[in-house]
Amino acid sequence: MLGCARTTQAGGKMDPAGRHALVTGGGRGIGAAIARALTAAGAVVTVLGRNPAPLAAMLAEGDAAGFAQADVTDAAALAAAVARAEAARGPLSILVNNAGAVETAPFGKLQRDAWDRMIAVNLTAVYQATQAVLPGLLAGGWGRIVNVASTAGLTGYPYVAAYVAAKHGVVGLTRALALETAKSGVTVNAVCPGYTETDLLADSMAKVVAKTGKTEQEVRATFARSNPQGRLVAPEEVAAAVLFLCGPASGAMTGQAIAVAGGEVM
Repeated sequence: MLGCARTTQAGGKMDPAGRHALVTGGGRGIGAAIARALTAAGAVVTVLGRNPAPLAAMLAEGDAAGFAQADVTDAAALAAAVARAEAARGPLSILVNNAGAVETAPFGKLQRDAWDRMIAVNLTAVYQATQAVLPGLLAGGWGRIVNVASTAGLTGYPYVAAYVAAKHGVVGLTRALALETAKSGVTVNAVCPGYTETDLLADSMAKVVAKTGKTEQEVRATFARSNPQGRLVAPEEVAAAVLFLCGPASGAMTGQAIAVAGGEVM
């Protein structure tokens, strides 16, 4: 039955199987990898995003149970999408706040509209989605909220000040909300990927190539050098961390910001 979970042998705690999970930005990159991992674990996954084509493709490929179209920066549209998803597939038990974007500029040239866009999509959207979903999680006595932050939420990077500020905000929100919900059965954690092999990173590398005249291979090597393992992170590695945080063995973990970055951030 949709929305019903099974009990595991791990202290009677619940696993994701049968649980309804919402993944924002679920049509590509890290979000798509998370949706696939949760689906493979038996969760009933709704993927949410602005563009219906990749969301529908996830459904057609069996990597999601349904999709909802909405801009995460539009609070009313987001709340309506959550309501439609729950009406179709049952109460939500898992929320993965993955949607995000990055824009680059030296701080002296960072315009207020760019600042507002970065805060809106990377931080305020997490607040809005969580407010829409959290009451149901608390009422059900069990829930998992996983915020996909970034190593930019744990350290600083040049030329992305607004993004860094937003992701630090996500980590702070994670820690604060975890304390508020500590006795409720709901955990709140963040995963903080380093540079990950996604369309978003490919777009960033293309801009660097265009601005510097370096080759794609040179730019890729520069990004990879930030990782002590000398490589980019795979989306599936981030998804595995999210899946663990949604599982029965992570019940004592809340308020954590887990770097998936090859040792870049300790």
